[in-house]
Amino acid sequence: MSEDPLGLEAHAFEGTASYIASEDLKASVNVALALERPLLIRGEPGTGKTLLAEAVAEALSMELLVWAVKSTTKAQDGLYTYDTVQRLYDSQFGEGDPSDIARYIALGKLGEAFSRPKRSVLVIDEVDKADLEFPNDLLWELDRMSFVIPETGETVAAVKRPVVIITSNAEKELPDAFLRRCVFHYIAFPEPEEMAAIVDVHHPDVEDTLVRAALEAFYVLRGIDGVQKRPSTSELIDWVQALVVAGVPAERVQMDFPFLGVVLKKPSDLEIARRHLSVRARRAARST
Repeated sequence: MSEDPLGLEAHAFEGTASYIASEDLKASVNVALALERPLLIRGEPGTGKTLLAEAVAEALSMELLVWAVKSTTKAQDGLYTYDTVQRLYDSQFGEGDPSDIARYIALGKLGEAFSRPKRSVLVIDEVDKADLEFPNDLLWELDRMSFVIPETGETVAAVKRPVVIITSNAEKELPDAFLRRCVFHYIAFPEPEEMAAIVDVHHPDVEDTLVRAALEAFYVLRGIDGVQKRPSTSELIDWVQALVVAGVPAERVQMDFPFLGVVLKKPSDLEIARRHLSVRARRAARST
């Protein structure tokens, strides 16, 4: 019997030099690749969900297509659009052949992924921003990897089945029928050790003492009760850069918590953090 029944070794996503992936995440990506199922990635903002799709495309040498979902996005937008306004204009002013309907059809991101001659990576980014019907409206196309354009009678079928990665910030519950068709992975917020490795990728030349001080201060800020938007990985990376540029020594980071506006982005969070840090400093002073 084969020791690799799903063919995971053949795909072997192992992360990239710029994207540190946990063993569980790498396994989820490879299972989704082997089963040819969409990979649904959830996690709080800033945990690298979209960056994962970029890393998969880079590691597998595939083109990356990004379908950024908005509150007004409909499933149809990902298939194709039909420019009836331009066709009407051409019919009135003779600026083209309005009888050639195909001229007015433009493929959406899902349609583009289907039509690519080589396998590509399609990320459907922040799927939970759209209305509740959006995921269900994609079930047929994601299952069959094809759709019909009624205006022309053309069938758009996947030449090579794309790798589909769907991200969600868990703002809404997704339909059960949609979830059944996906491989699911939740990206937990990195522990300090993993976060240190991520920071090292972006700031390899920063002194370890400064990185450790920034990490400790960062997790203090994330742990403050009442903070609505807890700082994410990207904010930590920016904060370390700010500390380096300003020449802040490591021993001052947890004493002064400089440049809080780089880490916390809501005025209410800044106020809560300042009150908390003030109390923390007074307690530390009394204990010395």
